[in-house]
Amino acid sequence: MAKMELNRKTKTEIEDSSSLKGTLASVFLLGFFLIVTWVSVYFLFLDRF
Repeated sequence: MAKMELNRKTKTEIEDSSSLKGTLASVFLLGFFLIVTWVSVYFLFLDRF
């Protein structure tokens, strides 16, 4: 019975690590979007200054 609980624990850890890859990709995409937006606004400011 103790072995069954151990198997469940490792299965949960495997599922958690695979879902973090999507989270990391989403964070990078959001960060890239924010950086591009700020750089665009900065160059727009310089162009109108």
